[in-house]
Amino acid sequence: RALRLVGGRSHCEGRVELEQEGTWGTVCDDGWDIPDADVVCRQLQCGHAVRAHGNATFGRGHGPILRDEVGCEGHEQDLWECPAALEHDCSHKEDAGVVCSEHQEWRLSGGRDGCAGRVEVFFRGTWSTVCNSTWYETEATVLCRTLGCGDVLQRPSFGHTLPGKMVYICGSLQPSLAQCRWAFNKSAPCYQSWAAGVICNGTGS
Repeated sequence: RALRLVGGRSHCEGRVELEQEGTWGTVCDDGWDIPDADVVCRQLQCGHAVRAHGNATFGRGHGPILRDEVGCEGHEQDLWECPAALEHDCSHKEDAGVVCSEHQEWRLSGGRDGCAGRVEVFFRGTWSTVCNSTWYETEATVLCRTLGCGDVLQRPSFGHTLPGKMVYICGSLQPSLAQCRWAFNKSAPCYQSWAAGVICNGTGS
């Protein structure tokens, strides 16, 4: 009864894949909606669904199409518990996907390219800024490398203009900021902070 998300930018985003008798397969997007995606996110301990995608948004899968016309109410503990059609008329171009609330992705905005600017994080369905109160070389390096932008040149500061605020504390160079310690919308660590920025030495698209 294993379940995973494939092709996303974290383990809480991607194409839905289920395991049946040792073979991984996909779910057809017919009838795929937020209550279905909610069950997937909760099963993976990824919070709740913020988007339910169809049309192979995260790429086409392989193997059997194991579920079609999934009809979860949203409270089920496991995707297999939800009613679904026994037969399907789908192809992998209709593979279903989800974005869960605990998925984090990052972008740099307002700079010369995608490798410079104010740090913004997508989390729980909205874009937020990052407080610079704990934004040091380690945190900035993790982000530059995650974005494929090389290493840090500078850490400029900006005003906060988005509603949410995130704080990251990385004790070491983690693979991504999501694997560091973080807190969302806690006022104390962000008190009198500016919005973090970074200029990396690489050039983004």
